[in-house]
Amino acid sequence: MEPLTRTQVLVAIAATALVLFILARLWLVLDTVEQLPSQLGIYPVGIGLLLGIGITLVSSLFYRIWPRYRRSAEVYLDYILKPLALPDVLWLGLLPGISEELLFRGVMLPALGANYLALGLSSLCFGLLHMSDLRQWPYMVWATCVGGILGYSALVSQNLLVPVVAHVFTNIVSSLVWKLKTSDLAAH
Repeated sequence: MEPLTRTQVLVAIAATALVLFILARLWLVLDTVEQLPSQLGIYPVGIGLLLGIGITLVSSLFYRIWPRYRRSAEVYLDYILKPLALPDVLWLGLLPGISEELLFRGVMLPALGANYLALGLSSLCFGLLHMSDLRQWPYMVWATCVGGILGYSALVSQNLLVPVVAHVFTNIVSSLVWKLKTSDLAAH
């Protein structure tokens, strides 16, 4: 794939978030589904942070022990993160973290029945969103599993804020670690 510029990546992140927001809103307008509520509080933020830490640690473990996942993640991270400046990582955390959770856990999960079948379908859709081509299947498998974890946290807590906080945390921390690691390697 042709490398993207910083502006192209930021525009793609913003455009994708906007499309996901619009899809979620249209779904709510065209269906009788009620969006999963978001209730601010210490408990949902704390649980979201703990969940985000857990997802980040497991991802790091898979990165170390599963070579195909590592190669797949590197292609994705190199393509998306390499052109970005360090402060841009905030947008990479917030925009996808909020918009993807709104669509996949906030709207799709309740619309499909808020049960295990709905959890599986919404997680698979989330995973497919993260697959740029067939060679990226390990990253898609991981994203599907993460979608299942985030969806389960939404079902159990009945609070969309839990998976949003976990998703935003995971995106920001993983991106920061990768950016700092690659800039450190480039310096040596």
